[in-house]
Amino acid sequence: MTHKLEHEMGGMFDVTHGAGLAAIWPSWARHVYENCMPRFVRFARNVMGIMLEGTDKEIAEAGISAMEQFYRTIGMPTNMRELGIMPSDEQILDMANRCMIASGNDTGSAKKLTVDDAVEIYKNAR
Repeated sequence: MTHKLEHEMGGMFDVTHGAGLAAIWPSWARHVYENCMPRFVRFARNVMGIMLEGTDKEIAEAGISAMEQFYRTIGMPTNMRELGIMPSDEQILDMANRCMIASGNDTGSAKKLTVDDAVEIYKNAR
């Protein structure tokens, strides 16, 4: 779904796909990780190298934070402000609606997103 969310950002604000993905991913991840905790724990351990002891939630959150830090180390934005855009609430609702229309019934594997979910992800990515 991050790609679909980003496509609407890119279409509205003419941002590059990779930078847009980096800007939306942390907000999306924080929105969906509890719906697929084992996946995010594996991501934290196997991709981001998180070896801390703790609850699955703590490990997953550490993995998301580590990914944000990685984006920063390579000069990528981790939110829309860093991307150089600040969509209004009206623009966010428009992007969310367009994303859901373009997605059809394929609205995510981590969590099936609704328009309200997309709005929240975009707002948290500002």
